[in-house]
Amino acid sequence: MPAEAAAHAQRVAAAAAQLRTAAEGPLALAKTTSNLFRDRRQGQRRRLDLGDLRHVLRVDEAEGCVETEGLVTYEDLVAACLVHGVMPAVVPQLKTITAGGAVAGVGIEATSFRHGLVHHTLRELEVLLPHGEVVVCRPDNAHADLFFGFPNSYGSLGYALRLKLATLPVQPCVHVRHRRFDDAGAFLAALAEACAGDADFVDGVVFGPRELVLSTARFAPRAARTSDYGYEHIYWQSLRAREQDDLTTLDYLWRWDTDWFWCSSNFGAQHAWVRRLLGRERLNSRTWQRWMRWNARWQLTQRLARLRGRYRESVIQDVDVPLARAAEFLDFFQREIGILPVWVCPARGDRPDRPFPLFRMDRAPLYVNFGFWDVIEGSEHFEPAHYNRRIEQEVIRLGGIKSLYSDSYFPRAEFDQAYGMAEYERLKAKYDPQGRAPHLFDKCVRRA
Repeated sequence: MPAEAAAHAQRVAAAAAQLRTAAEGPLALAKTTSNLFRDRRQGQRRRLDLGDLRHVLRVDEAEGCVETEGLVTYEDLVAACLVHGVMPAVVPQLKTITAGGAVAGVGIEATSFRHGLVHHTLRELEVLLPHGEVVVCRPDNAHADLFFGFPNSYGSLGYALRLKLATLPVQPCVHVRHRRFDDAGAFLAALAEACAGDADFVDGVVFGPRELVLSTARFAPRAARTSDYGYEHIYWQSLRAREQDDLTTLDYLWRWDTDWFWCSSNFGAQHAWVRRLLGRERLNSRTWQRWMRWNARWQLTQRLARLRGRYRESVIQDVDVPLARAAEFLDFFQREIGILPVWVCPARGDRPDRPFPLFRMDRAPLYVNFGFWDVIEGSEHFEPAHYNRRIEQEVIRLGGIKSLYSDSYFPRAEFDQAYGMAEYERLKAKYDPQGRAPHLFDKCVRRA
């Protein structure tokens, strides 16, 4: 057994032993960072520390795959892959997202129009079940049901210890072209055309009803000059000012992390003096998440709003809508929600022979992801989750699906139908018969 495999086996054995001897209580991971944005009920939990499982085991350029442990961040995974001239086929936008988290949840980026979500690039999965057993899942073995059922299970069926993910060859640079549109229909038609072409990356941003930007990018062997969006310059602002751009491949993959898309503006980071005060090392999603969680804990902005007689609702969502219904969703969103900007990312749906029952994208060959992350504030007092619930209802009406990394408000029957709970219950009975891990509905809606 190679040294890397032997060391991994030792770490797996230690993790399984830790779980078998853990105290009673709801099971949860002990992590220093999280990309979940759900409020949770306070209470005693069994904290499982998988922090030692953060090693990239091998990169195989010939096979076109990378084998990694579950707690490896994409920042480290990308760095290990680029040394070999490849990248994971889908690299989520934020450096702190882990490989296991991107499969247990849902990961997307600008290569998704061709390669799907992160779990569509999965080839093999090693899972620590809630009672301490370890199983290896492939699409053609005895645990194929868990292979396909693990994505979107959020730890409720177990934890990813090792993953084999597809990779893509890269070049040193990425050339980006930004096209501006003043009509949503023309923008979505151009997006569909770009997805059918030879681009390596496709995404876009809606800045307003008549200001939409489509970005298509291709690998390039070299560039006369590359832009730096890691410090003084801001990537999302460049979309409104430039028609073409060149970045190193590494900088392109992390173009959204520096400013957490545009959410850093909530902390004044669009101002040059704030960026200089913080310095390059603090301009990243880790900083903004830490500050956001501090505010969520102490309710500072909420208290100030109440003092001013204002009401606030946090709307942090990513939704996937079939391309044919995307214009309807965008019209609804601009009319009834109004958050701007909105990130737009096309994604390939499930293959007919590879359905993922807990996050079904089988109604269309191409979906459009809309990402929006902000607070709606006003003087009118609505019922709790008024805007979030409207979004959920519209997404379901249009045949789409919502990611579950943030707060959800579905009634149980609607949740069961949308997220394949009939198959989930079968998987739960098979792989967690004692119910040691929380139920998916309890985690995502009841905040367990």
